[in-house]
Amino acid sequence: MARTIMFIPRDACMAFNNLLGGVFRAIKNSGIRVGFFIPIAQICNHRTPSSTKIDDNINPLNINLEGSAVSMHHVTKLIRSSQVDILMEEIFIRYNQSIDKNDVILVQGLIPSYNNPYISMLNNKIAQMLDAEIILVTTATTVDNNSLPKLKEQIALIAHSFRISQNKNIIGIIVNHIDNQLIGINDFSSRESGVIGTAHNHSLFNLNKQNLVDETPIPLLGYIPWSLEIASPRSIDIFRYLHASPINTGKMRRVTSIMVCTYPLEDTLEIFRPGALLVISSHQLDVLLAACLAALNNIHIAGILLTDSYSINQAKWKWYNVVFQTGLPIFQVAMNIWETVSHLNRFTLEAARDDITNIDRIQTYVARHISIKWVDSLHQSIVKHSIIKRSNLSSAEFKYQLIQRSRKMKKCILLPEGEEPRIIRAATMSVKRGIANCVLLGNPDNIKRIAFQLDIQLSSDIQIMNPEIIREQYVDRLIELRKTQGMTKLLAHHQLKDNVVLGTMMLERNEVDGLVSGSINTTANTIRPALQLIKRIPNNLLVSSVFFMLLPKQVLVYGDCAINRNPNPEELADIAIQSANSAIAFGVEPRIAMISYSSGHSGTGESVEKVRQATHIVKAKRPELLIDGPLQYDTAIMSNVAQSKAPTSEVAGQATVFIFPDLNTGNTTYKAVQHSANINAIGPMLQGLGKPVNDLSRGALVEDIFYTIALTVVQASICY
Repeated sequence: MARTIMFIPRDACMAFNNLLGGVFRAIKNSGIRVGFFIPIAQICNHRTPSSTKIDDNINPLNINLEGSAVSMHHVTKLIRSSQVDILMEEIFIRYNQSIDKNDVILVQGLIPSYNNPYISMLNNKIAQMLDAEIILVTTATTVDNNSLPKLKEQIALIAHSFRISQNKNIIGIIVNHIDNQLIGINDFSSRESGVIGTAHNHSLFNLNKQNLVDETPIPLLGYIPWSLEIASPRSIDIFRYLHASPINTGKMRRVTSIMVCTYPLEDTLEIFRPGALLVISSHQLDVLLAACLAALNNIHIAGILLTDSYSINQAKWKWYNVVFQTGLPIFQVAMNIWETVSHLNRFTLEAARDDITNIDRIQTYVARHISIKWVDSLHQSIVKHSIIKRSNLSSAEFKYQLIQRSRKMKKCILLPEGEEPRIIRAATMSVKRGIANCVLLGNPDNIKRIAFQLDIQLSSDIQIMNPEIIREQYVDRLIELRKTQGMTKLLAHHQLKDNVVLGTMMLERNEVDGLVSGSINTTANTIRPALQLIKRIPNNLLVSSVFFMLLPKQVLVYGDCAINRNPNPEELADIAIQSANSAIAFGVEPRIAMISYSSGHSGTGESVEKVRQATHIVKAKRPELLIDGPLQYDTAIMSNVAQSKAPTSEVAGQATVFIFPDLNTGNTTYKAVQHSANINAIGPMLQGLGKPVNDLSRGALVEDIFYTIALTVVQASICY
């Protein structure tokens, strides 16, 4: 598994893409196999006021990164329809396609935007889903003698907002000083105001990196100082930004300063210098003529931008052909000079996507200023990180694997509560996403009416079966299965009026592969027909249940939380073995903690002794399983508690399967964890039955039902 590092920018305007390209280059040059992943293709608005192009300057892999990203339009649509989890799954699928043969994956976070208030939420969810380490990126926005204290305060505020002391995934920060705007408006009443910006001055305010390293609350992994070497855009980039029209395209020239020529000619001559972009009003033809004479005298002016161009007689331009031959770029805009200056103030130094030379230069420059010590540490941690990652399955990986496996199985799942709106939605989602073929039991007219009212597009691949028409087909078989319990034809007709009983009979006859119920029926109503008609798998003492608890960084298995009220030691051991088997089947490495109110030999009493005996039984029956008990919950899950209470245990502090001593404890714990931690809990999934029948909580959401259907598909494929 690749080590994932996500870069999250803290500023709205920054040379973020090229900075990431530089980090990529620094890591790649060290010999590490590094990949790059863009989760969401973000719209970039700072380069062109009306631009809708994808901000994809960075392409360190020389591949179509844009095609692998989710569009912002699609993101917005899913967020507005409360389908963030589907968005995360789509991103995770794309992520998995990018990690092959890479030791490190760099993930591009989203740049903050006033237009997208959910950017911070998305960055957090993506980082959490990928279990990514986080590197924050901020811009040194001030360029004066107070830059250092201001930047320290800026970083301290970032550290506080991210709760650095509590968020162990944040490993450092990169400070970017190369993104300062080329220009900055001063008071136009002064003589100096004519010079909007001079690139040479910013380098005077570069900071002493060591001062930042010594005093920032976050490890400084890079400080990118300002440099004229990389801060010179092409004149054509500025012209494009302003949507300027060409008078003479000229040669490619780089801009080191922008001069606004608002004064009489005699006060303007001194600013005709190499690298200057001259902003001249078309009303000042004398200044324009002087600038052209300067160009004829081999002063390589970067370009001329004429404002108020509507007032120029275009026929006069033929007089300037000799100037055009010098390669001087001349463009025009209809805006007046002050409107033009206002737009120029928003121009940033992000290299244009077709400025390959400057992109390469910037990325090389950034790479030189990334911490060598940090890059070297990546080498040392890759093997260790890979081992740790393989031992735990994240919730995103669990969902991804569950969906991928269910898509391959092509199983048919029966939903006997077919007229329930949530069931209809979940069936539609399941068919649309290809995880199952679904059968709805219910009146076809009612189901279609409900779907129409709720604007649900019923797929033709969903089979709707009218129970009133098919009940009679199962009477004789039901009598045969229950004849020793006194089943009669009259009683069989009565029981088959229950769609759950009818659906269970269809499952028993192998007409479907699994059954999911419980959104409007009780657990007893769902399970009882299965126990009577499907029966248990041989050698199983009972039927039990587990929940898959989808924590951000790992998946835990809880059992039994739904069925067995007070199992004896043998039954509790059976629950543990069934739960371990389920964990293995769904990709969770089982480390079984037998939960009690005491750990080890510290407690006595009937309930503790039951747990202790059950642990011994499991060890005798399945010696290959890693199990320990009794363990308190905190001892089982928290490594620091485990070190003091169970230092020799191979399970304590890293348990993945939690077996509770009774239903009261199990049900209370799963609900407390689910709601207090605000996580998904998939289940209950039934264990020990001859065919897969799964129960739903009556408060189940559509997403819960969807994942329970997927669980049932996988169960049907591996167990029956």
